[in-house]
Amino acid sequence: MTDADVDGAHIRTLLLTLFFRYMRPMIDEGRVYAAVPPLHRVEVINAGQKANEMIYTYSEAELHVLLARLAKEGKRYKEPIQRYKGLGEMDAEQLAETTMDPRHRTLRKVGIENAKMAEDTFDLLMGSDVAPRKDFIIAGAADLDRERIDA
Repeated sequence: MTDADVDGAHIRTLLLTLFFRYMRPMIDEGRVYAAVPPLHRVEVINAGQKANEMIYTYSEAELHVLLARLAKEGKRYKEPIQRYKGLGEMDAEQLAETTMDPRHRTLRKVGIENAKMAEDTFDLLMGSDVAPRKDFIIAGAADLDRERIDA
């Protein structure tokens, strides 16, 4: 289980590389899963005595779809929307409900192709061969969104 953000994806890549290199039988036997924690929590305001509804989203795109649907339905939500920068920002109950409880959690089974891709990515970004890493960075520079950088 790693954070739902980009840093968490990097850590997941490192962990999958570890499993691929040193615990390969676990992947071959289908015993490795990645938990999918939410990225946002939207608190929908309910009128009257009814408790507010909590809706969790797992990507920016899913959040935008949800907000458009709520606007279309004339529903309001509390601002600011909770964005989890990490698992540590969730309280124990939220983490249990969204990521640990088998009735609600989402797990992704890791296959050998996922682990191989993780190892290739790790080798590209952390390996001793500089030229491919430089090419990768230059190729992706145009897609950089400066607003998403925590500084």
